[in-house]
Amino acid sequence: MADKKEPARETPSGIPVAPVYRPGDVTSDYAHDVGDPGAFPFTRGVQPSMYRGRLWTMRQYAGFGTAQETNARFRHLLAAGQTGLSVAFDLPTQMGIDSDSPRAQGEVGRVGVAIDSVDDLAVLLDGIPLDKVSTSMTINATASTLLAMYVVVAEERGIARSALSGTIQNDILKEYISRGTYVYPPQPSLSLIAETFRFCAAEVPNWNPISVSGYHMREAGATAVQELAFTFANGVAYVQRAIDAGLAVDAFAPRVSFFFACHNDLLEEVSKFRAARRMWARIMRERFKANDASCKLRFHTQTGGVTLMAQQPLNNVVRVAVQALAATLGGTQSLHTNGYDEALSLPTSEAATLALRTQQIVAYESGVANTADPLAGSYYVEALTDELERRALELMARVEEIGGSAKAIEAGFFQEEIGKSAYAYQLAIESGAAVIVGLNKFADGNDAPVIPSPNYATLEAGQVARVKALKASRNAAAVKSALAALSAAAPKIGSKQGELMPLIIAAVRARATVGEISDTLEGVWGHYRPN
Repeated sequence: MADKKEPARETPSGIPVAPVYRPGDVTSDYAHDVGDPGAFPFTRGVQPSMYRGRLWTMRQYAGFGTAQETNARFRHLLAAGQTGLSVAFDLPTQMGIDSDSPRAQGEVGRVGVAIDSVDDLAVLLDGIPLDKVSTSMTINATASTLLAMYVVVAEERGIARSALSGTIQNDILKEYISRGTYVYPPQPSLSLIAETFRFCAAEVPNWNPISVSGYHMREAGATAVQELAFTFANGVAYVQRAIDAGLAVDAFAPRVSFFFACHNDLLEEVSKFRAARRMWARIMRERFKANDASCKLRFHTQTGGVTLMAQQPLNNVVRVAVQALAATLGGTQSLHTNGYDEALSLPTSEAATLALRTQQIVAYESGVANTADPLAGSYYVEALTDELERRALELMARVEEIGGSAKAIEAGFFQEEIGKSAYAYQLAIESGAAVIVGLNKFADGNDAPVIPSPNYATLEAGQVARVKALKASRNAAAVKSALAALSAAAPKIGSKQGELMPLIIAAVRARATVGEISDTLEGVWGHYRPN
């Protein structure tokens, strides 16, 4: 009797998966394409000993309506063993709008913490040793202002800039593609990013001036292949802009970092991270003639927010554990694990603690940290690494044909490609071809639980009162003078007369707000309006 024909299978990126893999399915050569950990092209990891030498940073992302609430959550997580901070800001802060603006009404503190002034950031960081704990800030259009505030908070505590470590996301291109929290048009935005590169290289050497993000494109529906291709296309654009601004590649590129998502197909995700390291190493060496330090891909990973389900939310604990395992098997340097209740609300303290414990169990109990790149040599993983790289490079070539990331964004290429993938995946869920446990299979018919929300009206009123009190008590003439100096220099950005970071720091020190600094730059550069 003939065997029943096995149905065709493929990864979520549409890569066909064979029933079994053998040595002939692997196209890469070990010495040239894989190599040992810590050696070019870094396929197996950027450090020779990987987690035996140092575990990944456990950096739980948090941001609640007020700086006081966020500070309390950070202190709780640090006491529970978290090793780095990661700040989520509300939409007005991300878009350069003060909490007392009519444009901010109804949004203050809703998806993160409201930060209007350096005094708010000082409260958020109260009691946290900034010379010992690194801080990541998910902020883009207003990234330079939040970095300036961080520097001033440290300065007013007597902490040197050289002692600070952390990351600003500062990735505006993906905002035009998938998130929308932009303010200024692309060209001055890219020049401002190059300015932060210059400032950090000169004065905050342990700070990552950018975290090029594939995560948000993945959340918008991109496949793993698109995540690789579009993230690195944007990375190339930032590196080129900094070089065009007069920076030597090896002066800043070792501090360029990346941010990826991790979804449920464990082996595709592991292979994606391995392919990513090889791709970036070769891009930097072959295109930019960079040294090995600049070729090392350093990245943070967050488990997939869109993979969390409101139905049967405890299932999300398992999803997050699988994704955390994939990220660490893939060699991430930093990891955030989502709370199981994040499809319902901001994570509760219990859920956030369990998410951190998930990382700790993987680190200390699973054996993942005992040896570098433990899945290397798997015929399937090596073949999948090769294929992800091949497809991603083909897609990057299409971006290059259009003229690079900025022109591809203007043409709508990224947006259209991601939209097609998101639509195809939604159809697969609705047809049952993509199984989501508890949603389209093994559903129990129960409604999703309801978690009470904070009183955002009260929260907003309190934050508005704080902003107004600050504006009434500060030296108005000093603020006006600092903003006038910033406005005068903004048209010259990219030249010695247009080094804006010192001027933004001076404005922050005078207690200018996020909104006032943003409005000043917008008054010179204009506001981006997509076609």
